[in-house]
Amino acid sequence: MKVLNLFLICFIVANCVAFGQLNDEMKIRQLEKHWTELLDKGDTTSLLEIWSENYVVNNPNGKIVTPKEIVALMKSGHKFPAVERIIEKITFNQDIAIVMGKELQQPGSMTPNHDDWMPRRFTNVWIKTKEGWKLAARQSTQVVSQ
Repeated sequence: MKVLNLFLICFIVANCVAFGQLNDEMKIRQLEKHWTELLDKGDTTSLLEIWSENYVVNNPNGKIVTPKEIVALMKSGHKFPAVERIIEKITFNQDIAIVMGKELQQPGSMTPNHDDWMPRRFTNVWIKTKEGWKLAARQSTQVVSQ
């Protein structure tokens, strides 16, 4: 009987952990979509709420930038090109979520044809805080065909 009880407790704990991680994964997927929409709208106030205090980006041009620089760029009238993000993997390590995948960035010609969009690889790092998930770091690199 004790073995059966121990088995049931382990089963319940494992299910709770798996369910919690599934909820976190759904939340991260929602946040990935949401912060991209905020970037498209130029909503710097809401972006600053999603980004962690020490958010840092290694952008496709190889420059490391901070929220202060990104917000200044946006307030100067810069509009980021449309991006379609395809999440390939989300990995959780305690209170850290690492999101990896590919992106397609609309070129300057603004063509709606996705075949002409520029491919990139990305990594986004989210941290779980008391206030919820915050985007802590991002890296994006344009894929160069050989």
